[in-house]
Amino acid sequence: MAGAKEGLLVVADEQTGGRGRRGRAWHSPAGENLYCSLLLRPALPARMAGPLTLLAGAALAETLSCLGFTPRLKWPNDVLLDTPEGLRKVAGILAEMSSEADRVRHVVLGVGVNVNGAVFPGLLGQIATSLAIVARKTIDRGTLLAALLNTFEPIYDRFRAHGPASGLASWNRHAILGQRAWVERESGRIEGVAFAVDESGALLLRTDPGETAMVHAGEVNWL
Repeated sequence: MAGAKEGLLVVADEQTGGRGRRGRAWHSPAGENLYCSLLLRPALPARMAGPLTLLAGAALAETLSCLGFTPRLKWPNDVLLDTPEGLRKVAGILAEMSSEADRVRHVVLGVGVNVNGAVFPGLLGQIATSLAIVARKTIDRGTLLAALLNTFEPIYDRFRAHGPASGLASWNRHAILGQRAWVERESGRIEGVAFAVDESGALLLRTDPGETAMVHAGEVNWL
């Protein structure tokens, strides 16, 4: 990424080493789905770049809504669709940042969307779906990508100019909130009702004693 200008977009037809959070493999067969990476260079302190994953999720949710889907966002990076078997994952977002002296050098925003896949191997068949399965028709990947970029650009521009508030409001509209959840952290397990995200991108849980816990990292498990 050294020397590349902001806005560089890399799109793959297939991934041989696709991965999600925590190094998990991402099922990436050829000719079916959308796999892309976008280079960003926001002039921000590194501590302020956290919301980018959520803003990308908001943009994807808005895009899918305009295409007739009803997406749900699971903190921090999963996009789900309702199916007869319950909520299934249709997309994931991974933001990887490089910083220097607490300033962002670049962020690579990776997006993977199950677009036209019909079969998922192993346990993925129990948790994943695709746009084509839900819509019962083939979805044009180029049209989806163009719509996503057109939706993300103004969200990103507002983020750089005014902060993440408007993008996070969009994320909250599509988010799975108001349910009990628990998160395992190094300091121990936290349980409560997930009710919002703040401007740092942290998930806010209201614990049983009535306190607010901020979760910056971890795996959310819904109860």
